[in-house]
Amino acid sequence: MGIISIEQADRLLWLGRYTERVYTTLNLFFKSYDKMIDRSNDNYINFCKDIDIPNIYIDKDDFLKRYPFDAENSDSIISNLNKAYNNAIVLRESIGSEALAYIQLAIYEMNKAATSTSTLVALQKVNDNILAFYGTVDDQIDSDNIRNIIKAGKRIERIDMYARLGQSRKELERQVDRMIARIEKTGLDYDKCKIESIHSLVTQSDFDYYELVNKVETIF
Repeated sequence: MGIISIEQADRLLWLGRYTERVYTTLNLFFKSYDKMIDRSNDNYINFCKDIDIPNIYIDKDDFLKRYPFDAENSDSIISNLNKAYNNAIVLRESIGSEALAYIQLAIYEMNKAATSTSTLVALQKVNDNILAFYGTVDDQIDSDNIRNIIKAGKRIERIDMYARLGQSRKELERQVDRMIARIEKTGLDYDKCKIESIHSLVTQSDFDYYELVNKVETIF
């Protein structure tokens, strides 16, 4: 592939970000589901607080239905999966039909899960397709730049999510190192001073997690 336009680069970054957001939030949902089913009715409130989204839900049952499956809710899992698809469909010529197909399959499995009696089993198939998408990106896309931009978006989103979740400094430092290595391979213009600032920030024993989020959001 030749020169990547600004619009293409932006869509590739967000394709990586939205797929990672779906993958990470689904994994968190899996871990919290049993607590929400078997324990206190207000556990979903802590979930919303942990991932830094507004609690717009009436009760536990409303959350368990709407957070995964309400396409009108911009914070829902299906909403972010649809955003990934909207970028993927425009990028079809860049990422290939097979990569796009795995995003489509993830949406198909998401819609099936909404009516399934085995919600977690059905939702696991969504993450399986996200992982298959990443595998196809590695295997089928010849352009190093395209692969690296998608993966840079993935790494940026992971740091954003992990910082909001209060992950350990050691884990965030590990993720920052991986993000920087990927960004340097994208061929895109980025704020080198911001990169250095982010790296310096996560080496500190005590740092502001939201400062990290703000810096990561403005690298490009």
